[in-house]
Amino acid sequence: MPLERVILSKPRGFCAGVERAIEVVEQALERFPGPVYVRKEIVHNRHVVNALREKGAVFVEELTDVPEGATAIFSAHGVSPAVHAAAKARRLNVVDATCPLVTKVHVEAARFAREGYTLLLIGHQGHEEVEGTMGEAPEHIRLIQTVEDARAVSVPDPDKVAVITQTTLSVDDTRAIIEALKARFPKLVAPRKDDICYATQNRQNAVKAIAREVEVVLVIGAANSSNSIRLTEVAEDAGRRAYLINDASEISPAWFDGVRCVGVTSGASAPEHLVQEVVDALRRLGATQVEEWELVREDVSFGLPAELVQ
Repeated sequence: MPLERVILSKPRGFCAGVERAIEVVEQALERFPGPVYVRKEIVHNRHVVNALREKGAVFVEELTDVPEGATAIFSAHGVSPAVHAAAKARRLNVVDATCPLVTKVHVEAARFAREGYTLLLIGHQGHEEVEGTMGEAPEHIRLIQTVEDARAVSVPDPDKVAVITQTTLSVDDTRAIIEALKARFPKLVAPRKDDICYATQNRQNAVKAIAREVEVVLVIGAANSSNSIRLTEVAEDAGRRAYLINDASEISPAWFDGVRCVGVTSGASAPEHLVQEVVDALRRLGATQVEEWELVREDVSFGLPAELVQ
């Protein structure tokens, strides 16, 4: 039974926050005298990073690697107030490419902390977004990674607890943790609007839709991309084999033995040309039908930071 069909999940690929972050770097390279430094990966995709590096961007791990007075860009994942303070101390010309939806979570964290709440942040330890958010009020925030964490966390006042989330999580996993928290803290306060970003949710829902038809799902994205990992897990939770790949070079023909229909999606940091290269590879493996299933149309866009619109 040879491979016949490829179903492309849509929405997929770049979200508005990623498009904005890439444009921030490109415009900064044109506008400011070089070199232009970027703290961490601007988004979690090596193809994007390498393309910007070829245009002149210099990627560094910490601000200590940036000369005093130079231009520095903060990644889409956000940074803590301590990083902002360090940049000011080094007299850096900062351009902040933090996704506005991540900034929203930072604002919520600071507000809840000012109001005396213990904050329970649902997220993954070590992820840059989580580190930045926790830096808003480290003495008030507890990181919750699992339902078990939710059942075990200790807080000074059970009647004054709020919950916020990393933007790129699985909607289903977050729901289970929040339910466990509500069982322990009946007065739990949540933001008025869900923290999980529209793009993360749309991509997960689109994968669920194609999973009813396909036998294998390929997710194009980086191993350190939280939303890409979640897409893989969503496909697996739907009963499908799923593979997270950086690009077409990582495809193994053995994955498709006895498979007639393959689904393809991509994380929010993966450029579309990688999707088309994967489709070409699947055509070479025998696929003759390629179709796109669009679950919802996205029309979200974010303006550039103030530093670039003056």
